[in-house]
Amino acid sequence: MTIRKAVIPAAGIGSRLLPLTKAIPKEMLPVGDKPVIEHTVRELVASGITDITIVVSAGKSLIQDHFRPNPQLVAQLRADGKAAYADAVEEVYELGRLGHITYLDQHGPYGNGTPVLNAARNLGDEPMLVLWPDDVFVAEVPRAQQLIDAYEKTGAPVLALMPMDPAESQRYGVPVVEETVGEGLMRISGLKEKPKTADAPSAYAAIGGYVVTPGIIEELRGQVDNWYTHRTGEVYLTDAINIFAAENPVYGQVIRGRWYDTGNPGDYLVAQFASALAHPEYGPLLRQLVEEQ
Repeated sequence: MTIRKAVIPAAGIGSRLLPLTKAIPKEMLPVGDKPVIEHTVRELVASGITDITIVVSAGKSLIQDHFRPNPQLVAQLRADGKAAYADAVEEVYELGRLGHITYLDQHGPYGNGTPVLNAARNLGDEPMLVLWPDDVFVAEVPRAQQLIDAYEKTGAPVLALMPMDPAESQRYGVPVVEETVGEGLMRISGLKEKPKTADAPSAYAAIGGYVVTPGIIEELRGQVDNWYTHRTGEVYLTDAINIFAAENPVYGQVIRGRWYDTGNPGDYLVAQFASALAHPEYGPLLRQLVEEQ
């Protein structure tokens, strides 16, 4: 089954970036000349995704405004002779149209599994991509397409992986690798969350891209039902994956490309700097600035 649907959970408050995110959703912070969530949407559309659900919370209206048409602004820009800017505004709307973006308010217990389950109720029993809007990937083949290709080979859930410095294992979920299939594809039996270096089961990190199948959605439903019964704990996608992987095939795909995390101040600045360095106009200016320091 070809994957055509995707979910972007965008309901978080961006606490690690406060006070920057007090009034601006973290998904709307710029990386280069685009807000970070636009990088994610572009990646999905370039990979053939035609139905994107963005799960939001209060205070996220700027995301909708960004992808919403603005004919008055376009007309004013064209009247002022600023055709290139008008084209850029229209192109962002066209991107949202191609991705058929819909928005859904998050409801349910705390945890990153909740927005996935919220969206799954509207998407039916199809496999779907889940990408966090904190990530920017620079790759010849989009990360989303690499995950789709892995799913088409295996017919099973797939996690995006990157090679990891073992000393950094306490920052990530680390997969338990059972079998190497080839071309960066490997069968895994679960994840260990933030293990000590000595306890890390592999030299890879799960970095926030997933192909989720109906079996994992069922595990999420079970977690949520349990939460409403006991009102304790949180609902996490990785917990559902671990439960599913105990009795079913799950795979990891090592992503070919460069990953930039924007979820904390240091990594966000690195992403900004790397994007600027790659720009044909701004890159030379920054290199000159560095040389002068």
